Amino acid sequence: MGRRILLVEDNELNRDMLSRRLKRKGMDVLMAEDGQQALDRARSDKPDLILMDISLPVMDGYEATRILKADPETQAIPIIALTAHAMAEDRRKSLGAGCDDYDTKPIDLRRLMGKIDALLPCAGP
Repeated sequence: MGRRILLVEDNELNRDMLSRRLKRKGMDVLMAEDGQQALDRARSDKPDLILMDISLPVMDGYEATRILKADPETQAIPIIALTAHAMAEDRRKSLGAGCDDYDTKPIDLRRLMGKIDALLPCAGP
C-alpha cells in the first residue's frame, strides 16, 4: 500500500488532476473539499501527509492547519500548503500557521514529489 495523502482542494478540476497524478505515483489519495472536511478526514483517517489548499470555503487552510497542529492526535502529520499565491509573505504565513512546507500552483509534480519524499523519507512504495 502506498503513502496515504489527504488532498484538500475545493477546485474540482485541480482536485481531479492532482489526485490522478498522485495515484499514478502509487499514492493512496483521500480527498476533502473544505477546511472542515480536512479536519474530519485527518482525524478519522490519519493520513501520512496532507496537501492543504489555502483558499478554501467554510474554513481556510491556515485555520485548518492551526487546529490540526494543536491537536495531539494530528499534530505529527506533515502538511504542505498549496497556493496560487507565490509571494514571500504567503510562504511565511503558511509556515507560521504550522505547515511543514509550501508549494505554489500550478503544481510542478516533480518538485511536489521531492517535498513529499523529504517529509516521508521512510514511507512509500
